[in-house]
Amino acid sequence: MPHDNLLSLGLGERDRLNKELGGGIPRGSIVLMEGDYGAGKSAISQRFAYGLVQEGASVTMMSTELTVRGFIDQMHSLEYDMVKPLLQEELLFLHADFDSGGAFSDDDGERKELLKRLMDAEAMWNSDVVFLDTFDAIFRNDPTFEALVRKNEERQAALEIISFFREIISQGKVVVLTVDPSAVDDEAIGPFRSIADVFLELEMIEVGNDIRRQINVKRFAGMGEQVGDTIGFSVRSGTGIVIESRSVA
Repeated sequence: MPHDNLLSLGLGERDRLNKELGGGIPRGSIVLMEGDYGAGKSAISQRFAYGLVQEGASVTMMSTELTVRGFIDQMHSLEYDMVKPLLQEELLFLHADFDSGGAFSDDDGERKELLKRLMDAEAMWNSDVVFLDTFDAIFRNDPTFEALVRKNEERQAALEIISFFREIISQGKVVVLTVDPSAVDDEAIGPFRSIADVFLELEMIEVGNDIRRQINVKRFAGMGEQVGDTIGFSVRSGTGIVIESRSVA
């Protein structure tokens, strides 16, 4: 039975991810997805985004790594065809270009206050679900945040952003943040861990010659059905995300 308060991640015929996560992501929540480079944050985000769009939700995906071409190619390789949702404006894709005087620089190349500009970009917050992948890269490239870090005021900077996110989710929207914890100070990420309604930790584990990936569900407020503590998964070209096993710690 569908829960009104949950945004379904869909694809029930293809994988068990939606079922493992209790039937979807609660509306009005901040989702923190944390994991080192290669742990699968982008792939899981892309799977979330594709399933959400298939279920009728509108999605904004901001990537600090992929261009729109790269995004389409990557989604295609996972058999998540995003061309139609992009053309029909069910999905808004934005590339945060830090290096080449792109989206977040002035004509003279001067870096702007990224976080402020993000907050002011109204169009991107109109969607039901907004992904910031990777959020720590936005942090690290924001000169205002850098200045606060130099004064050991990471927490203050984080709290200002959090109050903005709270305003967004009060409208029933979902904000998904992906973070590489090795790239940002614990002081900066701590407040986001504390306030996340859903906290997923992705990790890679070497088992013999195999590398296994898993989602550790640290927190899941407002869950539907029972949510697994640990969800094993793999990322397969031509298939997408495959749920490997379920074990409850």
